Amino acid sequence: MQKDQAMKRRLRFASESHAPLLQANHRHLFAQQHALRLYRQRAVYSFIPKNACSTMRYTLAVENGCITDEKDFNWIHANNGTFTADLDALLTAEFTFVFLRCPFARIASAYLDKLVNRDRQLWDLQAHMQYSFKPEDLTFSQFVRMLRSLPALKLDIHWRPQIDFLVYQEYDAYYRLEEFAVAQTDLKKRLDIDVLDARHLTRHGTDQYELLDDQCHANTGPFRILGMKRNGQCPSPKSLFDEQCVDIVRTAYAEDIALYRSFFGDDGLMFS
Repeated sequence: MQKDQAMKRRLRFASESHAPLLQANHRHLFAQQHALRLYRQRAVYSFIPKNACSTMRYTLAVENGCITDEKDFNWIHANNGTFTADLDALLTAEFTFVFLRCPFARIASAYLDKLVNRDRQLWDLQAHMQYSFKPEDLTFSQFVRMLRSLPALKLDIHWRPQIDFLVYQEYDAYYRLEEFAVAQTDLKKRLDIDVLDARHLTRHGTDQYELLDDQCHANTGPFRILGMKRNGQCPSPKSLFDEQCVDIVRTAYAEDIALYRSFFGDDGLMFS
C-alpha cells in the first residue's frame, strides 16, 4: 500500500464522543486495546476472542521476535497489550486486517469452552447475575437468554459483539474464520508471515471431538456435556440452538450478523 493511502485511515468510534480520544472515548479505547502491531510489516491486526485469536497472538509473538517457538506459547497470555498500537501506528498502518466469525458459531464456542469447562468467565457471569443460577444448571438456552441484557452481553470479551473490537471504519482485509487456510495463504503473500496454528496448544475448539447432531442440546446440562467430552464427543454448535436461541442471537448480535453478511453473504452463517 502506498503511503498516501496509508494516511487515510478512519477510526470507527472517534467521532462518537467529543471527549478526549485517548482518555474518555471508551469505545475507541476498547477497540484500540485490541489492535496489535506487526512491526516489520507496519501492519495492524485487530484480535477478537474466539476468532483464532490465540493462533494469531502466537503468530505475532514469534514474528515480532519475542518468542521462538511453542515451548514459550504461554507468554502470550500475559502479553495481550504488549503489541497494542498507539495512535501513530493506527493512522499510518500500511495494512490492516481482522478475522470475523459467524456470530452463532462464536457464541456456541464461548459456551462450550469457557462456561462448560468452568473457567473464570462462569464465575464472573454468576456474580454478575447475582448468583441467580447454579453453575451445574447453566444450559446454553439459559446463557443465551441472559444476553438479552446489555451488561451481560458485554460482560466478557469471549462473547462481546465483534463490532466492538473494530478500531477502523474499514480494513484492508476481512478474513473469514471458516476459511482459515485462505487467510494463511493470503497473509503469507501480503506480509510474508507464517501463520502458526495454535489449536493443538490451546485445545479450546471442538475439532478434537466427534460432534453430535442427534438432538437439540439447548437444554442439555453442562455436566452432561463434560461427560460427553470425556468420551471424545461434544454437541455440535448448531445443535445447541432451539428457535428461541436463534431469535435472541439474531437480535443481540444484529450488527455482527450484518457485518459478516456484508462480506461473506449468507453461506457462512449457521442460521441465515
